[in-house]
Amino acid sequence: MMLFAYFVILLISFYFIAKICDDYFVESLDKIAHRLNMSSDAAGATLMAIGSSAPELMVAIISVLKPGDHEQIGMGNIVGSAIFNLLIITGVVGLIKPFNVIWHIVSRDLFFYLLSVLLLFYVFIDGNISMVEAIIFILLYALYVFTVIKWNKIVKFESEEKEIDERELVKNKWLRMLVRPFDFMLDKLFVFKGNYIYEFFISIALIGFFSWVLVESAIGLSHILEIPEAFIAITVLAVGTSIPDLLSSIIVGRQNRGGMAVSNAIGSNIFDILVGLGIPFILMIVFNGGTVDIKTIDLIPSTALLLLSVVLMLMLLFLNKWNIGKKFGATLILLYIAFIIWEFTHM
Repeated sequence: MMLFAYFVILLISFYFIAKICDDYFVESLDKIAHRLNMSSDAAGATLMAIGSSAPELMVAIISVLKPGDHEQIGMGNIVGSAIFNLLIITGVVGLIKPFNVIWHIVSRDLFFYLLSVLLLFYVFIDGNISMVEAIIFILLYALYVFTVIKWNKIVKFESEEKEIDERELVKNKWLRMLVRPFDFMLDKLFVFKGNYIYEFFISIALIGFFSWVLVESAIGLSHILEIPEAFIAITVLAVGTSIPDLLSSIIVGRQNRGGMAVSNAIGSNIFDILVGLGIPFILMIVFNGGTVDIKTIDLIPSTALLLLSVVLMLMLLFLNKWNIGKKFGATLILLYIAFIIWEFTHM
């Protein structure tokens, strides 16, 4: 009975987080970016990245601050989300419609992604994190943002603008009826519509609350099923927090903008690793002092597979002349299935 209850709570929390991010948090960030006169590249690499990666960031922060050494939930969620985004989102978009990616943009992002994963792998192998190492995570992301902002001056190109009708995410009338009570509850919480400052802080509070629910549910599931918390985080939590990005990417793919979906997925992964773990690492060090030991033994193989997947992705794109089609997409999805099977047999 408790097992079923935990799964239901997880599903409801996933929906609430996705709905809050899509309908309120991202909208408030967009208005903040407009008020600050930020360029689309700068806003996309900073505020919009925060909006799409808020669940992973919150889960990571809550897991490292929760007493009892549960940091593997946050770190596992980010590693699992990174693999899901890279393989599944790219693979599914490739199955929808073949497309060519802009080679210099994808190469740029994959280069920073590779650096991010190498840094993460080094920290996991070392088994501890210092303040200097934690700050390097943040500085590397700052360098990535600076590069993105200046890139159009280095290489002239036309960027795609992201316009997604979120109503397309829930078309089925039965599904709409099922989620209507939850939408009604959120509508009552966001009473001051149009006040982006209010929406911003309420969104953060609610995302934080439901991320805490996700962490508690993951711990409960791991105890009932007697499986490592890292496995729950890498699989169930990672997929759940990445589903909104997948649905948005499917819509973008149908609009013949698959390259943008891939760039967004990679950019989101860079933020997840560098900021989504950099901030929790800094908080751990501030609260504990000095160098902090982190239990990462269960995550080292998965991180190695993530590193391998990034290198493999870059090689396949180069050999396929930067074209992603159905065969390419199917290959990536099969690689993710193989990853899940490997995780299950080695848990």
